[in-house]
Amino acid sequence: MKLYGYFRSSAAYRVRIALGLKGLPYEYAAVHLRKGEQRAPAYRAVNAQGLVPVLEDERGSFTQSLAIIEYLDERFPEPPLLPDRPESRARVRAIALAIACDIHPLDNLRVLQYLVRTLGASEQAKDAWYRHWIDLGLASLESQLATDAATGAFCHGDAPTLGDVCLVPQLANARRASIPLDVYPTLLRIESACAALPAFAAAAPERQPDAE
Repeated sequence: MKLYGYFRSSAAYRVRIALGLKGLPYEYAAVHLRKGEQRAPAYRAVNAQGLVPVLEDERGSFTQSLAIIEYLDERFPEPPLLPDRPESRARVRAIALAIACDIHPLDNLRVLQYLVRTLGASEQAKDAWYRHWIDLGLASLESQLATDAATGAFCHGDAPTLGDVCLVPQLANARRASIPLDVYPTLLRIESACAALPAFAAAAPERQPDAE
């Protein structure tokens, strides 16, 4: 397997965690987003969207982090990243999508660059935008997980799932932006449980070959 990613990309971070949980070795190909390598013709030939991650294996080339993770989960079902029961799978997917679709896209690098370079937003306004959407999303998630009996040591029960795979990178992004997280004790408790697992620790941005 070959994974195209960037050490700070939370989408690529998710896939690294999933690969680690599955115990799958892979070749890492760094794509430096801040240098614009994702827009180069050579990389556009890999992914026409010019985004990371991309996972390549003997069966094809796959994009979009959640689709990649579910592909891995179907090909390599142990340990499972989605529960057995349909209602439980729906819950875990909802947690993952609340992060991957409602929080992350609004704070993506290309969105922040558009705010500043095209719309003329100041750095202060850009930072306020970033904090607003992260706080709004994390507050909702904290409320949900803190009051739901299905929450265990992790987002769902006592084993990591797709929800945790999405949560940890989002908290890392928030922490990098110096956003206070102590108002989210349930999320931090879950993050701590994840951090104790080698797959999460090995996937951390600072441990990647392209880390700066």
